[in-house]
Amino acid sequence: MKITDVEGIILESPDKYLNPAGSEEATGVAYCFLIKISTDEGITGWSDVETAPHVASSLIGAPRTGSDMMEGIREMLIGEDPFEMEKIWNKLYLGTAYYGRRGVAIQVMSGVDIACYDIMGKAVGRPVYQLLGGGYRKQVRAYASTLFRPTPADIKRACDYYMSKGFTAIKFGWGVFGQDVSRDIELVKAAREAVGDRVELLVDAGWKTSRSAYDAVELLRRLEPYRIYWLEDFLHPENYEGYRKVKEAGVKTRLAAGEQEATGWGFRRLIQEGKIDVAQPDISRCGGFTQIRKIIWEAEAAGIDVCPHAWLTDLLTAASLHVNAVLPRSLFLEYNVSSSPMLREIIDNPVQMDENGMMDVPQGPGLGITVNEKAIEKYRIYEW
Repeated sequence: MKITDVEGIILESPDKYLNPAGSEEATGVAYCFLIKISTDEGITGWSDVETAPHVASSLIGAPRTGSDMMEGIREMLIGEDPFEMEKIWNKLYLGTAYYGRRGVAIQVMSGVDIACYDIMGKAVGRPVYQLLGGGYRKQVRAYASTLFRPTPADIKRACDYYMSKGFTAIKFGWGVFGQDVSRDIELVKAAREAVGDRVELLVDAGWKTSRSAYDAVELLRRLEPYRIYWLEDFLHPENYEGYRKVKEAGVKTRLAAGEQEATGWGFRRLIQEGKIDVAQPDISRCGGFTQIRKIIWEAEAAGIDVCPHAWLTDLLTAASLHVNAVLPRSLFLEYNVSSSPMLREIIDNPVQMDENGMMDVPQGPGLGITVNEKAIEKYRIYEW
């Protein structure tokens, strides 16, 4: 089998990204980036990538230079066998060395990796989790991933809504959080009062807020009465020393981080130097399935948990379900509850949650997700 084409597809939402002004849900991303890989056997692989879509598209379409260090990604992939993903990954990593090694280049490589695994699974008639070594489970507990609302009353209404949908775990993040510590505590308190003791409550503090390690320790101690499951990404992604200082301060709450990190060796630093409790690789940013296997090994060696970050379409949701299936110990599936029709309409068989807050791991070949190409054309843009 040979790769015959690689497309970077930019989708534009009719609703630009908006934070919730009250208890309503956020609209989600303004643009979405998809990768479509075609082969000479008529099998197509898909992925979505949470990145800067316009930048990512330029990397795919860039020409060959002959240097083997600053090549266009499509040019490097044409003619390759998608089953040889480890070799392809290294070729792409070296071929983008001058402009890559982190950021958008790794994110595009992640999408390529996911799409190639989708192709492999379809070719052999197996779900991706079986290609990764086999599943420990067929269902994963989902948490509603949403933005902080501005008032305690809005937080409580939002909690009531997610519980009515069957969620047994809710994560609030970003939004107004980090602007005023006293208000932050009141919002988390309101959420705990609304969900009671049977629903897990998670907090994403947002790394763009300027905090010292001391500030983070004080925040965690003030949050302890409300028993949050973890505090996520509360320092800059590369502030490994700061994460370590917070952990060594003896805080009781789990520390989670990693959605901005990439590669097995990147996570080795975050895990060993940062002393986090939960590693959160985003499959579309960390290097795809090829690197997630290495990241899982690093986490197992350190005795910590892995919980994938996933906030885009059901392509990424499905990829994360496959990762959760192969984890010896699975915590949650992050589920993007934003209201954007663009993210929903492009999938023909969306992932469903049962009444107990559990989502099935797709059992179809590849990712087990079918895209609606007519809907893709509805939102696709070709010029900007």
